[in-house]
Amino acid sequence: MKSQLTEILTGHIIEDKSPLTLRELCDSCAVKSEFIVELVDQGVIDHQEENIADASFSVLTIQRVKKAKRLQCDLGLNLAGVALAIELLEEIERLRRNMSS
Repeated sequence: MKSQLTEILTGHIIEDKSPLTLRELCDSCAVKSEFIVELVDQGVIDHQEENIADASFSVLTIQRVKKAKRLQCDLGLNLAGVALAIELLEEIERLRRNMSS
């Protein structure tokens, strides 16, 4: 008799236009709030409010935070290196889009 493996996926449903709170962003990216604060300090992500505890973030911020987390974990980059790498990766993507249009 064959055994069957079942994978259980969990996630959050987030509307495109709804801003995220700090807690929602942390939960969505599986990071601590200190990591988000450091990304804000490095200019990797930004928010509208002066106090980060009251901040709201774009849903697109999730992608940047996850990318930053991967760069830090996989390549061992410090946050300044992460900020530079993300900036360069986004510039490459912009150049590719411009070349294809």
